[in-house]
Amino acid sequence: MNRRYWMIVTVLAILAIASEILVWYTRERPNEQIFAGPPRSDYTATDFTLDALDIDGRRTFRIRGPWLARRGEDGSVFVTTPDYDLIDSHNYPWQGKSDSAWISEDGTMMKLLGHVEMHRAADSNGNPLDIITRDVTAWPKEKKVETTEFATISQPRSILWGVGMRGDLDTKVLELLSNVHSVMEPQHANP
Repeated sequence: MNRRYWMIVTVLAILAIASEILVWYTRERPNEQIFAGPPRSDYTATDFTLDALDIDGRRTFRIRGPWLARRGEDGSVFVTTPDYDLIDSHNYPWQGKSDSAWISEDGTMMKLLGHVEMHRAADSNGNPLDIITRDVTAWPKEKKVETTEFATISQPRSILWGVGMRGDLDTKVLELLSNVHSVMEPQHANP
């Protein structure tokens, strides 16, 4: 019986090893071609100008810069040191620049990152206006901007500053959200 016992153990051991080898050879192997690393661009452009249009063919914004990359996984666009024009409904530009920008695939959201400057030239309805802040989120089709950072709004004879800002580019209404301060220069009467 001892010899028969060892024969069964040996046969079972051989079957176990053979089944393990069979499982190892038939296992699902990972794709060796998978790229691991940062997201890759679908394309890049240098010294470019990009115009975004609404459904009626009117420009909602224009952005220019030295380098643009379109990200393939979500279709968004990343731009370094852009100059941009956010266009209001009256086709009047708010011009600006920032350290970088991210734009959603459908152009409904734009994140102006780092140092941000915006300028609106004087028109028949108002004085020129300058905004200096950081990290602005803009909705070009809705003509809205917003930041949670410190912001300064300058016009002739007045400077306002505070933390957080919301704005409607169409109505030209800017709202500082907290810790608001101002300096106003009085108008001198003509003699």
